[in-house]
Amino acid sequence: MSTRRVYLHVGAPKTGTTYVQDRLTLNARLLAKHGVHVPTGSPLVTPALFHFRAALDLLGQDWGGAPGHAEGAWDALVRKVRRTSGTVVVSHEILAPAGPAQIARAKRDLGGPGTELHVVYSARDLARQVPAAWQESIKQGRKWSYRRYLARTREGRPWFSRAFDLPTVLGRWGADLPPERIHLVTVPPRRVVQERSDELWLRFCRALDIDPAWAPRDSDRANQSLGITETQVVRRLNRRMDRATRREAAYDELIREMLAQEALVGRTSAPVRLPPEMYPWADEQAQRWIDWVRESGVHVVGDLEELRPGPPPDEPWRDPDRVPPKQQLVVALDALGAMTREAARRHDPDQALLRKARTQLDRLRRQ
Repeated sequence: MSTRRVYLHVGAPKTGTTYVQDRLTLNARLLAKHGVHVPTGSPLVTPALFHFRAALDLLGQDWGGAPGHAEGAWDALVRKVRRTSGTVVVSHEILAPAGPAQIARAKRDLGGPGTELHVVYSARDLARQVPAAWQESIKQGRKWSYRRYLARTREGRPWFSRAFDLPTVLGRWGADLPPERIHLVTVPPRRVVQERSDELWLRFCRALDIDPAWAPRDSDRANQSLGITETQVVRRLNRRMDRATRREAAYDELIREMLAQEALVGRTSAPVRLPPEMYPWADEQAQRWIDWVRESGVHVVGDLEELRPGPPPDEPWRDPDRVPPKQQLVVALDALGAMTREAARRHDPDQALLRKARTQLDRLRRQ
């Protein structure tokens, strides 16, 4: 008889994973009272960060830190899981495109005798996924144009494309598992979210077989979207600073967190959208996904029809690679102003220490 049930949520990126992971963190203690555990390393490390480092270690990556900073994190997570009975939730979206050897290790380490292993994957239509992934890649330091990114996406080459390919991801992660232990959560479209803002969370609760009442604290965290002008300015800043090859935490944090997540969010420039001529391709991919899911018999939470892109919006499409220089100049000056104010604040060591203490306190409160 199983003494442990492990739900391994492997992505996909840009499907509300930040929100889901933060809500799990905020309600970790309440969930534990009901036998649902979200492992973490120490009081100063959130479960989301703990799982991120573990995923990096499993994949042999060093994103966002010095070489070797995640070493040993996977084994630490496995030890935590093996010491726990009841239900355990492990979540990080970078696991989606893992290779066969890495997947085999993860399933061996987290499964085994006495454990019932489940795989959870969330997906949404490519008309929303593809533009969101380009924005995210720019935030992370990439310098490619939207046109080049789209061409490579159709070829299935970028990391995001591999993470989004539902049949491949679930085919690999779900191998040797009964279909009822493979859970696909479709991300609700905007019209559904407007009617019920927590619909995505409710779907995850059904996939994880937990009562939503066990996690009442909501999260306000999400990866914010940028408009075409703001994304273009960050892309050009990446090129000027050679950011993709000179990953230094100090200015990486300034660009990704302070600019792309705060100072340049909520402006009025046009959103990044899929070009109208790519909608037939997106629809073909959706049909391929839906056919695979129906044939596989995996557990679906949501509506498979939500994976279709639908028709293009009525308003004219704006090319993110052709933003007028004057519009970029306004955004660039605002970005410069925000960075200047931040530099002035950081010059004061007392203020820097206070900010660090507040950050640590916020992490503790979120657990």
